[in-house]
Amino acid sequence: MKESTRKLIMWCGIGVALLCTLLTIIFAINNGGVKELEAVKANGAFDATFWILVCLIAVSLIAIVVFLCVKLAKNFKEQPGYWKKFLGLVAAVVVVCLAAFLLSKGNDVSPALMEKHDVTVGTSKLIGAACYVVYILVAAAAVAIVGTEIAKSLKK
Repeated sequence: MKESTRKLIMWCGIGVALLCTLLTIIFAINNGGVKELEAVKANGAFDATFWILVCLIAVSLIAIVVFLCVKLAKNFKEQPGYWKKFLGLVAAVVVVCLAAFLLSKGNDVSPALMEKHDVTVGTSKLIGAACYVVYILVAAAAVAIVGTEIAKSLKK
């Protein structure tokens, strides 16, 4: 891919991210209270903001998946041993998800909130598992960053 095309895609991605951020802030501000929400719904700004936000997030997710698939295809083609690395990474993610699910107790959502939103114990367990996955991946990323920096400083 040419450098100019890469820069254009990068700036478009940044623009979409900023627009999503702006619309999220507007959406959050407009959801201040029930009376305000009804007023916003009445003039249609709520619906327009919400659906534009949903569309932009969908476009962003599709772009991420497409560029990921292109990058994976390129790596699979150029590096014969990349399959092993990729399958190892997929296995690691599956293990993390399984461990998080096993760690989750099912009482991660308060009973009052469960009753209010018709959340079952199974759904609560999935919510807890998702939280544990995020915690584990953030901790792993932090350890990887610190380890990389330590390794770089030791090489010098």
